[in-house]
Amino acid sequence: MSVTGSTRDIIAQNHGNLKDNVLPHVTMSFRDHASVADIITQALSVNHQLMQASESKQHIPILFDNIIECPGHRASMNILTRDHLCKVWNMTPGELIDIMGWAMNNPIDPIVVENSNAECMENSMDTVDITSIPVPWHYEEDRGRYMSASVIIAERNGERNMSFHRQYVSGKNRLVARLVPRHLRQFTDEARTDNQDLNIAIINGADPCVLLAAAMSFNERKDELRVAAALHLKIYNEPLRVVKLSNGVHVPADCEYAMAARITGEDDEEGPYVDITGTVDDIRLQPVIEIDSIHHRDNPIFHAILPAGKEHKTLMGLPRAPTIKSAVSKVTECSDVHLSEGGCGWLSSVVSIQPNSPEDAMNAIKAALDGHKSMKAVTVVNTDIQIDNPVRVEWAMMTRWQPDTDTLILSNQKGSSLDPSRNSDGMTSKVGFDATIPYGEDPEPFTSI
Repeated sequence: MSVTGSTRDIIAQNHGNLKDNVLPHVTMSFRDHASVADIITQALSVNHQLMQASESKQHIPILFDNIIECPGHRASMNILTRDHLCKVWNMTPGELIDIMGWAMNNPIDPIVVENSNAECMENSMDTVDITSIPVPWHYEEDRGRYMSASVIIAERNGERNMSFHRQYVSGKNRLVARLVPRHLRQFTDEARTDNQDLNIAIINGADPCVLLAAAMSFNERKDELRVAAALHLKIYNEPLRVVKLSNGVHVPADCEYAMAARITGEDDEEGPYVDITGTVDDIRLQPVIEIDSIHHRDNPIFHAILPAGKEHKTLMGLPRAPTIKSAVSKVTECSDVHLSEGGCGWLSSVVSIQPNSPEDAMNAIKAALDGHKSMKAVTVVNTDIQIDNPVRVEWAMMTRWQPDTDTLILSNQKGSSLDPSRNSDGMTSKVGFDATIPYGEDPEPFTSI
């Protein structure tokens, strides 16, 4: 699909700062999305004050234009929510889920451009100093300043991985990153076995196609940057452009910041940190990253995502919806999936189905939990229920669900490390609720007027 006329109109309306209100490209970089934000000109510190300003404005989209510690750099937050993406891309949430699912199965190569054609290479720091960038210290409970929306891209032996990892700023060229036991951790361990540093890039302020792909998780090693290229082409009808950094790692050409770095053989303490559940995560020994160069766009905008905020839950949870829908679609007709905000965009979902047999609802519950292993609870409803409206979902439960017959409880299941209620061995229990109209019965008594 290409960008439609109505989408162009929406995008143009959001670009009042552009001369004659003309959009220079069909594609939208991060800063194009950030143009919807309210601009804050008051001088603010990266230490807690960005979050405080967001709270005072009820977490509307914000662009900070005067950051005390970081002259020449801006920061933005609360931009990339599901509602915003669906609006500017002129699609429903269900359509977006389907497009992401298509991109997962149809990755393509991005096109490589020269430095002179890459916006992220417009400026290079003479001396690397990550503290001069508006990396925020949001919560007082955090260890310090953290990059939460920065993505790590690693390339090794012909393989590539792109994924989100929180990164604690422990020095001017030094980070400590939380690496969960997935593919980047595997790359790191393999490099350490060979007594090598792992060459990586760290990007910030990337197009949401890139961010959504970076949040995807696959059982096999899949190149998420190629998935991002497919998603980008499908949404914008334009190829994703990348540029090669000095260490050989490719990064999106229009991201706000691009850093060439290495994951070293050293570990250091990381945490405490307030993560997506809004609770404080543990202190752990995690890999140290050394930054060798920092490049950025003119007048750059740092993506200062607020952990546990709606934007965080969207970027982390939305990419799980296609895998859940794919799993459920194998057992019944599935129309939509929503990772609920109350479930932190991660631990709970609502799944909309059209049952074709008495077993479909329970089979859908089992399939959904299998489609997202970190999920703890799932509620299955009919297609007449607005699944992103918690009041309607609860209404469906109270009028269509019987606790003793329509509940599935699974014990001794692998849980999410983000769930503070998990057992000491990492195991948990999981639950599914069948809130669909009893199959085969007259739907009229179960239908709201």
